[in-house]
Amino acid sequence: MTSLTANRNENGVDNTVVIMPYESHKEYYIEDLGEIDAKPVYSFFKRAFDIAASLLALLILAVPMLVVALLVKCTSKGKVLYHQQRLGLNGCKIDVIKFRTMRMDAEMNGIQWSSGEKDPRVTSFGRVLRATHLDELPQLWCILKGEMSLVGPRPEREVYYNEFEKYIHGFHERLKVKPGLTGLAQVEGGYHLPPQKKVLYDVEYIKNRSLWLDIKIILKTAVLVFDYDGAK
Repeated sequence: MTSLTANRNENGVDNTVVIMPYESHKEYYIEDLGEIDAKPVYSFFKRAFDIAASLLALLILAVPMLVVALLVKCTSKGKVLYHQQRLGLNGCKIDVIKFRTMRMDAEMNGIQWSSGEKDPRVTSFGRVLRATHLDELPQLWCILKGEMSLVGPRPEREVYYNEFEKYIHGFHERLKVKPGLTGLAQVEGGYHLPPQKKVLYDVEYIKNRSLWLDIKIILKTAVLVFDYDGAK
């Protein structure tokens, strides 16, 4: 895949080509959450759980992840891991790691939002990884480093935030907490939920976040991993 680096002309204008499947003539206005509650006790135990769970998962899944890496290498040309810059807490840029599921030239014609399981750029083994969400496992390292959490709004690229904000005013409200490996939008609406609906679940999560809600989301995610239809 190509780099996220923007193409700018001699006048400094961003010429990056962005191909989006979502075109809307309707404008959406997302609730302004203002300064959210710090919740220090919740934040402490959430971070402690993130560290313990991600470290344990990396140890247990080390061999399975190695097998996945070998299969990615053997089934398509290119790098095993895919690094992509996305926005984290308060808009800070983070490096999100995934097992590569697309061809290396997937964005040669511009930055393109994936159309899901029918996306022709996805490799044959990549479809398996996406259906089971095994491609997301390297993000356990991002969680251990503290850039992500097990639960939170899924991280998106800056260019997508810019595109969505054109008609989903307040989409950036999702940036008020750390992004997560899974989230309320994924377990309640699915991974291919339109952004204007996804952000509503994310705002609901931010307003009601708690250890109990996080645990419920994690348990629902575990069920969805083994349910192909639900994982969509």
